[in-house]
Amino acid sequence: MKELVRDTVLGHFLRIVTRGKVLPYEEDRDPSLWERYIDKEKSGRMAHHGHTEEEQDEEEADASDDSTQQQQRAGAGEGNATSNTRDSSDTEVGSDDVQRNEVSRHPIDPEKGRDVSVVTWFGDDDPENPMNWSTPKKFLVTFLICQLTFSVYIGSAIYSAGTVGVMERFGVGQVAATLGLTLFVAGYGLGPMVFAPMSEIPQIGRNPIYIGTLVVFVFFQFAVIYAKNFGMLLAFRFLTGLFGSPVLATGGASLSDMYKPQKRAYAIGIWGVAAICGPVLGPLIGGFAAQHKGWQWPIWELLWLSGFALIVLVIFLPETSSANILYRRSRRLRKLTGRDDLKCEPELMSEQMTGKEIVLMTLVRPFSLNFLEPILFLLNLYIALIYGLLYVWFESFAIVFEGIYGFNLGEEGLSFVGILCGSLAVIPPFFLYLYFVQERQFNENGEIKPEKRLLPAFVGSFCIPICLFWFGWTSRPAVHWIVPIIGSSFFSVGAFLLFNSVLNYLGDAYPAYAASVYAGNDFMRSSFGAGFPLFAAAMYNNLGVGWASSLLGFLSIVFVPIPFILYIYGERIRKASKRARHDL
Repeated sequence: MKELVRDTVLGHFLRIVTRGKVLPYEEDRDPSLWERYIDKEKSGRMAHHGHTEEEQDEEEADASDDSTQQQQRAGAGEGNATSNTRDSSDTEVGSDDVQRNEVSRHPIDPEKGRDVSVVTWFGDDDPENPMNWSTPKKFLVTFLICQLTFSVYIGSAIYSAGTVGVMERFGVGQVAATLGLTLFVAGYGLGPMVFAPMSEIPQIGRNPIYIGTLVVFVFFQFAVIYAKNFGMLLAFRFLTGLFGSPVLATGGASLSDMYKPQKRAYAIGIWGVAAICGPVLGPLIGGFAAQHKGWQWPIWELLWLSGFALIVLVIFLPETSSANILYRRSRRLRKLTGRDDLKCEPELMSEQMTGKEIVLMTLVRPFSLNFLEPILFLLNLYIALIYGLLYVWFESFAIVFEGIYGFNLGEEGLSFVGILCGSLAVIPPFFLYLYFVQERQFNENGEIKPEKRLLPAFVGSFCIPICLFWFGWTSRPAVHWIVPIIGSSFFSVGAFLLFNSVLNYLGDAYPAYAASVYAGNDFMRSSFGAGFPLFAAAMYNNLGVGWASSLLGFLSIVFVPIPFILYIYGERIRKASKRARHDL
């Protein structure tokens, strides 16, 4: 429990207040332990050529250095043998005239080398490494990431329950009132493009992004509730979406911090269910509140949910970024020992980056990855389409279940339960597939060819059109209302399989840019999710439920070949990329 709380926001606050006396690290008790955190081999490379990677000619260079040192010592010996003017102490100084790294004892190259002792994990079982956390700790952190995701994702659909109330309160039409939904979705599509790359900076990490933005998200709900005019309502709906967004992209990166590739798909699957539960349960949770208390009560519920999540995360969510953990360890060791040469690899890499490079990484890289990488663009476009179809389709539920079947606002929220049931039903067979099929495809190094992650998408791609055709042509008075609800479950099955296949594929194909890649995916799908609902009501009213749903179904069929194409040609495309992984 102490280890869990020590690396949370609460733990950092207690350590600062007590000056490290509460929740101390091992090195706080015994500063002499600093040596076990040093990688001697990488420290020697820093001394030799200024970076931690091996050089092709390193062994030859080492041999040359050794021979040079032997010649220097031999020369010094000859000098002592022929001259009586130099005493023994002078000889020792002359023989060790080359400056060396203290830890590795490697001579420091005056042109390229740096006198740095590289701080790293003290072994493969270092308990501070998120990969080595206990299973209960990983499960708890996964639950917290899912709780935060749910608390933010529900903010889009929970608003839609009070759309009629917004129209009455501010005297606007349906399309204008729908902007409160679409601007929120647009906000949490744009936010990760900035916040997700920031979480990859070692000096920042993931927790300050999660907690800092969540604080703003919670308090901005008051501005939405007490909005004086429609413009203020829309402005703060956009801002709450913007500041609630980081977990929607960075959550996948946090899970990648903790789980090895063989097990990451399970965690991504659970996280995906939490993401689906938000939009699905939003109308259910907000429907009865809006029906009896007005449009503001769903926002109050969002405030309570996100506020509770904030309190829990402050107490229990530890930092998951290994780069940030190592940075804080090296900073802590410098303070304890007074040695300025103790630095970790992520810190060394960030020191070499200029301000321009940092800006490019945080603001430009997510966009360049998204639009210049063919694999990313195709998959993100497909997922964006599915996301856009989801929000258009959601708008038809009021037309079908209120207009055709006579449900009230609260009962209409219950009609979304079919989607939830589909997402829960698909988990057992998906996990069985992962355990008995996909895990056996990993090599001895725990790696898998990214294209093999796409197999579940083959099934998921067909579930989307099946759902839309089923729902569209069974939504009529002559057919019982349970039939379209059963059909709606296929959407969550398809979305679950597609989202998990794509997110795991992207994480394997672009491991060095995980947070930025996920941010680009979130940006694309949120852009579609923000724009599509604006024409949903007009489309369903003009075409009718059957043909409007069929139009969406035909559109989804157009994109069905994408997973198959990338499965066949993805490796060739990936190896032609400068940023994708080439060694699998």
